[in-house]
Amino acid sequence: MNKTGRVCPAHRSKRTEGVGASYASPLRFLTLCLTVLTSPVLGAPKPEHGLHYDSPATVWDEAMPLGNGLLGALVWGDGAPLRISLDRTDLWDLRPVPEFHTEEYSYATMRQWVREGRIEDLHRLYDDPYGHPGPTKIPAGRIELSLDAAFQDASLDLATAVTTAKFTGGRVVEVFVHATEPFGMVRLTGATPERVTLLAPPFSGEITEEAGANKISAGDLATLRYKAPEIHEGDGWTGYAQEGWGEFRFAVVLMWRPSDGGWLGVWSIATSNESSDPLSRARRTCAKAIEQGFAETLAQHTRWWQTYWDGASVRVPNPIIERQWYLETYKFGAAARADTPPITLQGPWTADNRKIPPWKGDYHHDLNTELSYWPAYSGNRLEGAAGFVKWLWDTKPTAEAWTKRFFDLPGLNVPMTADLNQEQIGGWHQYTHSATTAAWLAHHFYLHWRYSMDRDFLRDRAYPWLRDVSIFLDAVTEKGPDGQRTLPLSSSPEINDNRLDAWFPTITNYDLALIRWNLETTAELADELDRPQEARRWRAVLAETPDLALDPNDRKLLVARDYPLPGSHRHFSHLMAIHPLGLIRWENGPRDRAIIEASLADLERHGSSWWTGYSFSWLASLAARVRDGEKAERALEIFSTAFCLRNSFHCNGDQTDKGYSNFRYRPFTLEGNFAAAAGLQEMLLQSYSGTIRVFPAVPNTWRDVSFDKFRAEGAFVVSAERRAGRVTFVEIRAEASGTCRLENPFGDARFSVQGLDKNNVRTAETDLIFRLVAGQTVRLIREPR
Repeated sequence: MNKTGRVCPAHRSKRTEGVGASYASPLRFLTLCLTVLTSPVLGAPKPEHGLHYDSPATVWDEAMPLGNGLLGALVWGDGAPLRISLDRTDLWDLRPVPEFHTEEYSYATMRQWVREGRIEDLHRLYDDPYGHPGPTKIPAGRIELSLDAAFQDASLDLATAVTTAKFTGGRVVEVFVHATEPFGMVRLTGATPERVTLLAPPFSGEITEEAGANKISAGDLATLRYKAPEIHEGDGWTGYAQEGWGEFRFAVVLMWRPSDGGWLGVWSIATSNESSDPLSRARRTCAKAIEQGFAETLAQHTRWWQTYWDGASVRVPNPIIERQWYLETYKFGAAARADTPPITLQGPWTADNRKIPPWKGDYHHDLNTELSYWPAYSGNRLEGAAGFVKWLWDTKPTAEAWTKRFFDLPGLNVPMTADLNQEQIGGWHQYTHSATTAAWLAHHFYLHWRYSMDRDFLRDRAYPWLRDVSIFLDAVTEKGPDGQRTLPLSSSPEINDNRLDAWFPTITNYDLALIRWNLETTAELADELDRPQEARRWRAVLAETPDLALDPNDRKLLVARDYPLPGSHRHFSHLMAIHPLGLIRWENGPRDRAIIEASLADLERHGSSWWTGYSFSWLASLAARVRDGEKAERALEIFSTAFCLRNSFHCNGDQTDKGYSNFRYRPFTLEGNFAAAAGLQEMLLQSYSGTIRVFPAVPNTWRDVSFDKFRAEGAFVVSAERRAGRVTFVEIRAEASGTCRLENPFGDARFSVQGLDKNNVRTAETDLIFRLVAGQTVRLIREPR
């Protein structure tokens, strides 16, 4: 095993194992929290929304999470030691996959092998490379503080994003990752540490498990076979410089000084992508932060989180679901920023267990990245989603080059499993090389446009992305004898797993829904930009695309023609047309309602035996679209209580013995977390059909419920309250000028209007329609009987 621990020189008089400290096992995990005096923020999380531990976390995936989109930290352990696992979201091994640069790597060859049933060749070329050690996300290391005291309790305060752990002898540790700067800070009061150790990941250590032995986690970090880190230290600091694959390098520095009878430490991580000397850069960052001191730095940090929490809030009578929403909204703020890499499977919390992270910690675009950003829109966190679409746009040339190299076709598609640069990294070939991945990603460009109404974004980003995807879909689809288009190779994630019959003889509803949505929406955006010729082109291609496959008897959505959902399955890929795409809508009337009801009844009939946590999160949004608040509430409660670890991390498998799922494993991924937040938001506010609806899917038992500053399509910011089962007010602020259509939430009751002449509010059936200019606010208030 590579031994890279370092000890603070100030504490070498104590028993030290710093230089020879191993990457401690068994792992011990803890979570912490801090109470900081701050000015109150409307809608800020309450103390009970946070994490509170009476026993220490002893495994990394139960740690208390901190982050700022770029840096992440996990705080865990019992003080002997207390551990802070370190991460940075752009730490990647980006070695190419050699199999994907061979002559046989092509769409034409894939089609031939599928026709010939050559499943072994398909696995060899497309799937087996995923077992290579790299490319992969990599961790940054760990800080360990030995405190010579017993653990008492720990908490994470969501309002301030600070973890505090208390130990015997009056020792208190406070930890936070600065909200906007690339460093973290830890303060110990009541004592100084017995020992402080900075550990590099064991990239060059002993290999105990060869790569490829486990498809979830590809083996030891040591299989990456990096050189041992270079250790550096001086008066009051220590650090290491690590060489990765190719010319990539990163450095971690820990700096400390005495502080009011205690101890103050600062860490930072820098990379060769930003400096030719990452170690010096990290040292400068630490020196500046430690000079500023704890109090002033914490004040800066908490001001950012105050502003963040002022963005939106909820109050619902189910304390489990309300708390989960605040936990997910906190993690979204810690993981998603406009100027940092987007959310991977684990975001800024890469596994700290000597292993390559689950599923390599990569970008999965067959569900995971998409679900992770669902709450950004109605939850009024567009700045977080902006980082996702910016990254997609910045890596578009890489995706276009892959589209040409593999498909030999014009336009744009995107690899389904991708590294930081959007390069294909392989896996189950039916999905990693799907023809419709870029269309699902296009949905986020569209949502960003609809929720922001940013016309520059529409012109320069949303429309070009959708247009280029439509160009590819036009080229990759082929006309059959009936004149209708189909895909030569069509799948439905992850139906039939990695077998040959995961390719269907007819186009699947998953692919068809994405193709139809992308073509229809490209035409819509062309009209918005006054490009009628382009709009006609895409509607002509759409007219050649078949309708979705329905069961001829009960009208439920099928997986593909003549292929109903065969049994319980974790991925609702065949229901994309209902949610998130909204091609089939409850508001469209009896035909669509019958399809939705039959499709959800089919899900319920098959049961949840092979669902994972994200299935329940997704079901909440599906149920909300059908106005079934009770089913949505039940799904979110099951997710929160059975599929989350005690720090709220979604662990995929059922951690109870209540029979919710046959999956019992616990690889941590984030998409289920964020989809759960979106599910509650879908219960409280919907606008996807062009009409704003408040409380469209709340259970009858939710008599008192409210939300503040949610966002609707059209760039309308909406607040609303329901008391004793009746909507008392709705407030709408327009960020862009436009016509607002609101389903009348008051029924036959009288209401008053503030901020707008009531004569300018017209009625169309059950909707209220009025025009607002940018910056204008209107408030509609139920009048007393």
